[in-house]
Amino acid sequence: MSTLKVYDMKGVAVGDCEIADGLMLLDRGSQAVRDTVVAYLAGLRRGTASTLRKGEVAGSNKKPWKQKGTGRARAGYRQSPIWRGGGVAFGPHPRSFAKKLNKKVGRLAFRRAFSEKVAAGEVRVVDTLDMEEAKTKAFAALMKAMGVGGPALFVVDKVERNVVQASRNIGNVEVVRASDVNVYQLLRYPTVVVNRAGLEQMKARMESH
Repeated sequence: MSTLKVYDMKGVAVGDCEIADGLMLLDRGSQAVRDTVVAYLAGLRRGTASTLRKGEVAGSNKKPWKQKGTGRARAGYRQSPIWRGGGVAFGPHPRSFAKKLNKKVGRLAFRRAFSEKVAAGEVRVVDTLDMEEAKTKAFAALMKAMGVGGPALFVVDKVERNVVQASRNIGNVEVVRASDVNVYQLLRYPTVVVNRAGLEQMKARMESH
């Protein structure tokens, strides 16, 4: 059983929370993590790059010069890919980069990714994450109290407006709901700060796997 210290917003320990060994998964799922991240990043690609084939370049079919007698190579049309301003051979065209991912694979990847974070001591639990004012200074003080000095992912049960506004001026910090956090986000940030209610939602997602 993994035990995590719970702190208040001033960095004072106020209790413990536990994650059952049955939820932790460290002996399999690494390939699922890789496949999930690859599929996620592929899905972010817009796939809008487009080039013109030789048949799509504007121009007539008139020969640039006569076939023989000029001393130059034969040329049939100015839209040829070997000419500047001509078509592009094998160039990119609009397409979807989306990859199909089995739901069970996605669930397995989430469980493995979060288990690794917990096992590595990269998950910190805060009792509540409520801010009376949307002040960057207050959020920076919270990070300092939690011992977070670099990029961090803040996972909450529900996203409060003040929390989002207070954190958005701090680089490499992201606030996300526990129900929406994905494998890529867990791997991207070296530290995950989750409030107690958010952790319960994360555990529920692990149990459903």
